[in-house]
Amino acid sequence: MRYSALSILGQALSGNRGWKPVWREPQPKPHYDVIIVGGGGHGLSTAYYLAKEFGIKNIAVLEKGYIGSGNVGRNTTIVRSNYLLEGNIPFYEFSLKLWEGLEADLNYNAMVSQRGVMMLAHSDGQRDAFARRGNAMRMHGVDAELLDREDLQKMMPYLNYDHARFPIKAGLLQKRGGTARHDAVAWGYARGADSHGVDIIQHCEVTAIRRDEKGGVTGVETSKGFIGCNKLALATAGHSSETARMADLRLPIETHVLQAFVSEGIKPVIDNVIVYGGGHFYISQSDKGGLVFGADIDYYSSYAQRGNLAIVESTMEEGVSLIPGLSRLRVLRSWGGVMDMSMDGSPIIDRTPIENLYLNAGWCYGGFKATPASGFCFAHLIAKNEPHHVARALRLDRFERGYAVDEAGKGPQPNIH
Repeated sequence: MRYSALSILGQALSGNRGWKPVWREPQPKPHYDVIIVGGGGHGLSTAYYLAKEFGIKNIAVLEKGYIGSGNVGRNTTIVRSNYLLEGNIPFYEFSLKLWEGLEADLNYNAMVSQRGVMMLAHSDGQRDAFARRGNAMRMHGVDAELLDREDLQKMMPYLNYDHARFPIKAGLLQKRGGTARHDAVAWGYARGADSHGVDIIQHCEVTAIRRDEKGGVTGVETSKGFIGCNKLALATAGHSSETARMADLRLPIETHVLQAFVSEGIKPVIDNVIVYGGGHFYISQSDKGGLVFGADIDYYSSYAQRGNLAIVESTMEEGVSLIPGLSRLRVLRSWGGVMDMSMDGSPIIDRTPIENLYLNAGWCYGGFKATPASGFCFAHLIAKNEPHHVARALRLDRFERGYAVDEAGKGPQPNIH
């Protein structure tokens, strides 16, 4: 069923009795050309582009929970491409361009809102660093604008410009950045993949990876029995280390929890996405009026989808430090995503040393914004057995070869990226 104003009107006149399920609930077949483990944004987008762009139709997406139960539904919904390094700018810009045409492509309202992403600078050195970043972006054809304090005060008068320790000096604006509705992104890709014949199998947990006598992958053991495949693709986010271990593959990844929060609904105040350069705090306002914000990971390894109170306190302190008016709001709820933090803070999209096994992991903080490009590039890799040109730097062996993509310049320590 294709959505349109005419179809909505027709359903309204018929009592809304003609709507069909957004995707099927199939039983697994004995064998697939490609099995994708992980029904989050990256797994679903990979299946969609594999079917749509590369003509591979015999695909299964296996999700141990329900669609949207993982990180794709547990984030602060920010999309942007304001990166610095050669290995990241083309990739995330490719993703942002896919975001810009995503709703028309999927025929689904993902609520993509290009409201602008503002990164605040609080010292002369940070302002210079943002000028360098903006120049690097513009050299790649990416929009960037450096604003001074007076420009910022006109745009966002509610910020604390005269903070004794972190006065606001400047801001780097990417107008094409913004937000998207995370649940709708998952549902849209699931619907799109299903329309191309992909089997989306929920509540199907992978318990083991079966290999032949030569070591190549032949299929997976699941809670619904054995399912064979020609190629196996892992897109399991914070559980990447666990699923890879089933194939005796050790990854340069640690798993950490990242919390996010939503306040009570208020009238429109924050027009942009704001990133606090004095700490690690980011905030935007949803269409329902709630302020959506987050800060640092919890700094210790965990697979629990919840965080600790120390980070809750730290996040609130940073928020009130940047926007004093937040002290008058109530926080309604919080949630935690399980993050696969790589050694250099950048993702991995690559074939593994194991025959027929492909890996999409290590997304750290950047997973949601990368959803379209991650799926497209992973699909390209699976279909053609060679990397997409914008993802050539994201190889698994870069740590061994000494070609780290360290965007933050923090070295090989996953919990500080």
